[in-house]
Amino acid sequence: MKVIDLLRKETLSLSFEVFPPKVDSSFDSVKNATEEIAKLKPAFMSVTYGAGGGTSKYTLDIAKNIKDKYDVSTLAHLTCVSSTRETVKQRIEDLKNAGIENIMALRGDIPAELANSDRSTWHYNHAVELIRDLKESGADFCIGGACYPEVHPESLNQKDDIKYLKEKVDAGCQFLTTQMFFDNNLLYNFLYKIREAGITVPVVAGIMPITNANQVARALSLSGSYVPQRFKSLVDKFGHDPAAMKQAGIAYATDQIIDLFANNITNVHVYSMNKPDVAMKIQSNLSDILGK
Repeated sequence: MKVIDLLRKETLSLSFEVFPPKVDSSFDSVKNATEEIAKLKPAFMSVTYGAGGGTSKYTLDIAKNIKDKYDVSTLAHLTCVSSTRETVKQRIEDLKNAGIENIMALRGDIPAELANSDRSTWHYNHAVELIRDLKESGADFCIGGACYPEVHPESLNQKDDIKYLKEKVDAGCQFLTTQMFFDNNLLYNFLYKIREAGITVPVVAGIMPITNANQVARALSLSGSYVPQRFKSLVDKFGHDPAAMKQAGIAYATDQIIDLFANNITNVHVYSMNKPDVAMKIQSNLSDILGK
């Protein structure tokens, strides 16, 4: 099923994100973890794409396995920043032939080796270019895109960021998923601004459960997210105790999701990091709310 059809339903939904293995030797363990999450029957599951396309085959294999074996709708990530148009064209064909209906179209992180190169020589500079190629491919994909409640790290300001976001939607992006955030008020303010700008597609709220203290620095360096004092206090108090930190992190994420649902955000996507126990616990915490 296409993700846009799931998002148009008025019922509350929870989805999960997983990532493919980086090497062959990890494939079976990653596959098993993603299958355990698929058994929870989430609204859909997204499968990420390695920097530079290094795990593109695994992305397709994991996404197809989830879809075929567990009948769970899958959203395959596709990045373009270090790819040629010929490579992207082939990957689009591979996704289509595998029966994947949903694509998360992303520019992707810029690899270190390209950081100082001449961007005019790149085949892709922005996700909107990939979205246009997906639309022009003739494949009937449901296309999603990313959005940033706290502004994309490379944008000058939020006004410009929203302008570029509207370009993606106008090009054919049918829904948006947010970068992680730890303060729901940031999302509510962002939604007001994008609706004012004429962006009316569904927005899925992305929540990252921080279950160990080591995750904090990495997660924040990647997202640049604002950290409320309440969350800082949680890490300060429980960060030294892995079991307590895990429980507290899951509780914090659950509390965020409950508040989102209570404020008419019907679709939440959990960055579950191939951790079936975390996904299971969050869904269990919300079982009556979700009707599961």
